[in-house]
Amino acid sequence: MILPVIMAGGFGLRLWPLSREHYPKQFLTVTGNESMLQETVARLSGIEHAASILLCNEEHRFIAAEQMRLGGYEHGGIILEPVSKNTAPAIALAALQAVNSAVDGEDPVLLVLAADHVIDNQQAFKAAIEKALPFAENDQLVTFGIVPTAPETGYGYIRAGEQAESEKRLADCFKVAAFVEKPDLASAKEYLAADNYYWNSGMFLFKASRYLQELEKFAPDMLDVCQRALAASSQDREFVRVDKAIFETCPNGSIDYAVMEKTDAAMVVPMDAGWSDVGSWSALWNVAVKDENNNVSKGDVIAVNSVNSYLHAENKLLTTVGIDNLIVVETKDAILVARKDQVQDVKSVVNELKKAGRSEYKWHREVYRPWGKYDCIDAGARDHVKRITVKPGEKLSIQKHHHRSEHWVVVLGTASVLNGDKTILMTENESTYIPLGAIHALENPGKIPLEMIEIQTGSYLGEDDIVRFEDRYGRV
Repeated sequence: MILPVIMAGGFGLRLWPLSREHYPKQFLTVTGNESMLQETVARLSGIEHAASILLCNEEHRFIAAEQMRLGGYEHGGIILEPVSKNTAPAIALAALQAVNSAVDGEDPVLLVLAADHVIDNQQAFKAAIEKALPFAENDQLVTFGIVPTAPETGYGYIRAGEQAESEKRLADCFKVAAFVEKPDLASAKEYLAADNYYWNSGMFLFKASRYLQELEKFAPDMLDVCQRALAASSQDREFVRVDKAIFETCPNGSIDYAVMEKTDAAMVVPMDAGWSDVGSWSALWNVAVKDENNNVSKGDVIAVNSVNSYLHAENKLLTTVGIDNLIVVETKDAILVARKDQVQDVKSVVNELKKAGRSEYKWHREVYRPWGKYDCIDAGARDHVKRITVKPGEKLSIQKHHHRSEHWVVVLGTASVLNGDKTILMTENESTYIPLGAIHALENPGKIPLEMIEIQTGSYLGEDDIVRFEDRYGRV
């Protein structure tokens, strides 16, 4: 049985300002009607498989769980990485969890996928998995090599060697001769002209036990830490919380460096499925549907005499006149304008934001929480105005603040408000005042979303001025 392992722990900062540290690209809807995570799960339809294991960052756990729920996708648990240690330890945690949960001694075959890739040709994707499966079941570690379409310098490559046999005939599967680092342009052109070089997709198929055997052979310290960290983990709702103190001691390493470059069991199956890792704005422009002027337009956009550009408006009217080869992205709190051939440097903008201590690299103006979301409409030195949306049946933590008071006005729905020693019900157009230091909580007891305006006033308005006494989401 194939057990999908979906890695959703990246940050995708080259897609800033849409992708932020606390809401990265795998949770964005960039090509269809679903997020990249949801599309990753959806493309498994038609493949016989068990419920997927998800791997994600602690900060993203509720986003991942909510998107799975909204998409109607079952999962077999969400493993939380307390710190990022790259792909080899992450996959080890999933493999150990799969072995520990196996029924009747079954050895599941792991299909390792990234949650932030685009694949246009679902049939070619499934066909490649079917070709790889017999080799994975025969103890090979299979990776998928993307048939290159251009001399790409932003990807690593796989050089295929001897063609493998299956049932006494040559199969569309090859021994891995070498993993090749990201090349210069001249080398990339040579690889494209050859017929045995493929882009390194970062997708894999192998038995859980077989991966752990090879990890024990080549990176025993890494496996030991992962075993101990998972053994000391705790279960919180659908989340598996790996022990942070132990996992922090784990060596950092990718699966390529830790295992695939060293094992003699590495195989590559070519895949020609319209794949992209959407690692930059130009890559997103490449895979998106374009108009007659070769533009990609999202949102409220008017483009006059403008060509070959990616135009994204999230909150305002975006207009362009006479532009060519540009990326223009507008969000509620930031605007990016970049040449399409220089988008790899967007990460430098993020680094500048970090150096300046600005929040825009980390947070959107609209912030998602397990109970709903809030949008910071306005912010002054001693006042913040937020629009708060609470999902039906959800509740914020019982808390207090040392430095601010709050005024709440209900715009839509019904609110149950704990304010000191009293609990009151509020409906549309009603308001209440939460004094500084008062213990309070907000709950939506209704069947529709609760929308409120919150006005904060005080000497300090940071999100860390919260003392939680009780929280159904484990944040105390």
